[in-house]
Amino acid sequence: MNAQEPSRAEETGRAQDLRTISLIGVAHGSSHFFHMLLPPLFPAFIQSFGLSYAELGLLVTTFFVISGVGQALSGFIVDRIGARPVLFAAMTSFLLASIAGGLAQGFGGLLLAAALAGFGNAPFHPADFTILNKRVSPKRLGHAFAVHGISGNIGWGVAPVFNIGIATATGNWRWAYLGTGLIAVAVILLLLWQRDAIDDRRGSWDHKKPAPGAVPEHPLAFLKLPSVWLCFSFFFWSTAALSAIQSFASPALHQIYGLPLAQTAYVVTGYMLAGALGMACGGFLVARAERLERTIALAMMFAAALLLLTATGWLPGGLAATVAALAGFGTGLAGPSRDMLIKRASPPGATGRVYGTVYSGLDIGFAVAAPVFGAVLDHGQPQAVFAGSAAALVMGVASAGLVGLGLHRRAAVVAAS
Repeated sequence: MNAQEPSRAEETGRAQDLRTISLIGVAHGSSHFFHMLLPPLFPAFIQSFGLSYAELGLLVTTFFVISGVGQALSGFIVDRIGARPVLFAAMTSFLLASIAGGLAQGFGGLLLAAALAGFGNAPFHPADFTILNKRVSPKRLGHAFAVHGISGNIGWGVAPVFNIGIATATGNWRWAYLGTGLIAVAVILLLLWQRDAIDDRRGSWDHKKPAPGAVPEHPLAFLKLPSVWLCFSFFFWSTAALSAIQSFASPALHQIYGLPLAQTAYVVTGYMLAGALGMACGGFLVARAERLERTIALAMMFAAALLLLTATGWLPGGLAATVAALAGFGTGLAGPSRDMLIKRASPPGATGRVYGTVYSGLDIGFAVAAPVFGAVLDHGQPQAVFAGSAAALVMGVASAGLVGLGLHRRAAVVAAS
């Protein structure tokens, strides 16, 4: 009987972890789905409202600026009131964004939809990672981070097919936003039904508790940590590389290799699928790797090498498209180790604030890199899209390496004391 008790406890713990991981995966996938609330229907907006590409670009900028600033601020809210209510507020904002998009009568209405979607996206990383870190057992945390990343890639991939599919089938793009609104409602109802599995008031941090009688730190004290800003820079650089591939890999391959755009458009899908596979593999590596920065370096340098090879123009066109897509495996492989590295760099009780701050580098990377790489392409330098992406990945490796070095030194000091 006694021999069975640990087994039953383990089975219960596994089931509880699976529920939490699955729910957060669905929530995170929906946040990436709503990243693409407006862009897939840009051609329809041009036809309906006569908008310019500059105005459409402003919609994207609005989303990422609000999301980036809000992400840094929402980490404080998560640490103060908890992640679960913030998650419900975020999903409600996505529902309102869908309503605003469906009712839009021009640029102003679409701008409101972009702003609401940005508000909804802002809290997801601090809320998600707070719940995962508190609710999931340490031995399954690497897999939790992998599922979190994979679900985001799936959300990115599904949204264009969903929105364009409904708009095409109905002949009216507004019906697409009825569909996205129903998705937001469905996710809200699912989270409400299973709300006990995402209750971050229960669970424990996988950190050492502050010493008894220790003076509480100022809420902004974490901003003094170099590791926080190095993690921020890591996200900025790695996202700059992703932004270049997402936005311009297709036209760049067309210009370098003469491939038809109908063919090169699938490179981004391939990059995302390879990234999802890499994340799944990376979840197993986290449990085995002590120096996470080494895993990140090897994976991202592999991706950078493939992107540089693509930039040379030496490969046959079809092979070049395949090589560019396979680079996603390297960036995906680094994902779970990246998230675990941030966890290790977070001081006790500040996980929401840390994740909110460092993940705002993701939004800023998207907002800054897209116009830069777009200008490069406008100036007839398509090779620079891939070479620049590779360079950004190398800068990300440097940032992760410095974070790992700092953690290694801190551990050595603790061990010596």
